[in-house]
Amino acid sequence: MIISRTPYRVSFFGGGTDYPAWYREHGGAVLSAAIARYCYLTCRWLPPFFAHKSRVVYSIIEDVQRAEDIQHPAVRECLLELGIRDGIEIHHDGDLPKMTGLGTSSSFTVGLLHALHALRGEFRSKLQLAQEAIHVERDRCGDRVGSQDQVCAAFGGLNRIRFAPDDDVVVEPVPLPAERLKEFQDSLLLFFTGFSRFSSEVVAEQLQNVPQKGKELAAMAAMVDEGHRILTADRDLNDFGRLLHESWLLKRSLSSRVSTAEIDAMYAAARKAGALGGKITGAGGGGFLLLYVEPDRQPAVRRALAHLLHVPFDLDHAGSQIIFSNPTPLESAP
Repeated sequence: MIISRTPYRVSFFGGGTDYPAWYREHGGAVLSAAIARYCYLTCRWLPPFFAHKSRVVYSIIEDVQRAEDIQHPAVRECLLELGIRDGIEIHHDGDLPKMTGLGTSSSFTVGLLHALHALRGEFRSKLQLAQEAIHVERDRCGDRVGSQDQVCAAFGGLNRIRFAPDDDVVVEPVPLPAERLKEFQDSLLLFFTGFSRFSSEVVAEQLQNVPQKGKELAAMAAMVDEGHRILTADRDLNDFGRLLHESWLLKRSLSSRVSTAEIDAMYAAARKAGALGGKITGAGGGGFLLLYVEPDRQPAVRRALAHLLHVPFDLDHAGSQIIFSNPTPLESAP
């Protein structure tokens, strides 16, 4: 049996420039961080004593005879990509709900690939895991996905990630002294809006608008370097929150689906109570509201958003990991 643990993520700047429609012509970059909220995947070879050949357990239970019959797209395509046709049991557990803008789908795919490779006694680097996950989601499942979620899930940490026109990915960790990192973490608040959404529906309109939104996307990409400078130079960290606000205004202009009247009201209430800036995580339209708030103003912000669920979090610095390993020898596996 193998158990993988893979973090979710929050993205600060550059979201939207990690889609091929943009970075293959202009290059792209994001500043993002993995958080210590996780996706857990348990995998084992299924003994041949059951009526079904494979079992997949998530929000539903699938008992199937063939991998091709699995309804969960990522599970089916990961198994087929690796040539695993039957004799497998997979269980999923997650700390946070899906379709909420924290990269949960990509964390699932990265974690599943990691566990399946480990079950077969194979090692994959963090970059290989990320690239395999991108391939499975984009090419095999046909999802409209960027490339930052898979990279952040695999690597963990606080990173500036660059995407080259030739699909090359460069991960640059952001080194911060422990005291400054703590000050940064302590200024971030995360609230669940209560709305989930299919990111592909939000992304579809954004991708259609790419030719008309070049100026905005270029400005959002430039904010990655500015955010990096704020964190790593001797500057007031509150500038990071103010930059988040500027980035959110730009992001809202990319598509009519990025925000809603309800989300705008939440954000306005947070700003009135003292938040310097923030954004909806992921493509937008729902999910989690990430805010930058000075610690002494946080009680007021939490009161203003008392109707929302506050989700405390720390940053994750390890990325996808195998946290339990007792694999069946390959010669006795199906």
